[in-house]
Amino acid sequence: MTDNAYSRKKQPEQVRRALLDCAAQLAVENGLSAVTLQAVAEAAGVTKGGLLHHFASKQILIEAVFANILAEFRREIDGYMAKDERSFGRFTRAYVHAAFADHELGMRSPWAALSVSLIAEPALRQLWSDWLEARLLDHHETDSAPMLEIVRLAADGLWLSDLLQPEIGPRRDLTGLKSHLLSLTSEAAVPVL
Repeated sequence: MTDNAYSRKKQPEQVRRALLDCAAQLAVENGLSAVTLQAVAEAAGVTKGGLLHHFASKQILIEAVFANILAEFRREIDGYMAKDERSFGRFTRAYVHAAFADHELGMRSPWAALSVSLIAEPALRQLWSDWLEARLLDHHETDSAPMLEIVRLAADGLWLSDLLQPEIGPRRDLTGLKSHLLSLTSEAAVPVL
């Protein structure tokens, strides 16, 4: 018996997941320009029509990949937060840990593949802004001090700096910088106004 679209059991969530994973992998390996509907469909083993059933356009697919990466980033940050016993600055410390973990991945990071588009694409910028605003609102009680915002902006600066570095050679050792940023998240480091 042949395995085709008419005889196999439909599994829309698995197909959707495969499409998102393949699109992200293509972006990581070859850049965002390699993410075409045809390439993603072929990589996932579905027809282009099957892909379009789940994602009506390349833009919608890219936004879904980005939303998926944001969800993974949230889980990563939540994992760091769960291990942190101090409440003041907990989200910011987790944010720094996640940024430095991404630094170790370099261009293999899913963020690297979508980062240029984040800057250029208003829809992706809005997704990022909404995500960050919601997280900061969730953690307003513990992470609203100006020094903590400075630390998060420094972590963002590291991320941008990594994008601008050539991918040849070893990654910079930023252990000292990470330790310093984390030390700035203690209540003692925050100036009283």
